[in-house]
Amino acid sequence: MPEVIFPGPEGRLEGRYHPQKESDAPIAIVLHPHPQFGGTMNNKVVYNLHYAFYNMGFTVLRFNFRGVGRSQGEYDQGVGELSDAASALDYLQSMNNNSKHCWVAGFSFGAWIGMQLLMRRPEITGFVSVSPPANMYDFSFLAPCPASGLIINGTADRVAPPADTTSLVSKLKEQKGITITHEEIEGSGHFFEEPHMETMIDGVTGYVKRRLTESTR
Repeated sequence: MPEVIFPGPEGRLEGRYHPQKESDAPIAIVLHPHPQFGGTMNNKVVYNLHYAFYNMGFTVLRFNFRGVGRSQGEYDQGVGELSDAASALDYLQSMNNNSKHCWVAGFSFGAWIGMQLLMRRPEITGFVSVSPPANMYDFSFLAPCPASGLIINGTADRVAPPADTTSLVSKLKEQKGITITHEEIEGSGHFFEEPHMETMIDGVTGYVKRRLTESTR
């Protein structure tokens, strides 16, 4: 998988880009967890999400937020990281002008950034939020949430307690015109330690495949 360097708001950003042969393949970006707690694009959940999307026929980009790995800049409380994600999507779109579907997937902090990107970019057709930290960050900006998506978390998550995630899902489900699917992985913690990783990825794959099938009918 080619390493890529592309321009971000604070200098270069480092990523991994995995193109399909088809020029009209759907595209997806995958966002990593908190940079100040060891989050990088090579996080296990992010890595597995990346390959799940690729194996479903997506052209995929994952990248390091500013100040992580070889990405320039420094941590910016989520504000700059949202700009980084927008730059990553710009880069991905510039290489894939014929793509009809655009998805964003994020894990933990990356899920929070991904949901904000959703609000900025009407071309995003679906999202996957894995272990969204609804106890740490305010998600009230999702009013209204502009696209349908999947929220998936573990029932034994101590970082982002399931009750907060359920509350977020309940608020989003009150909105008209979108469908929020919520899946809980029984017994899994925040990081989907084995054997839960495979279950989580199977859930994501099943959901995205259903959505892609519906869109082609």
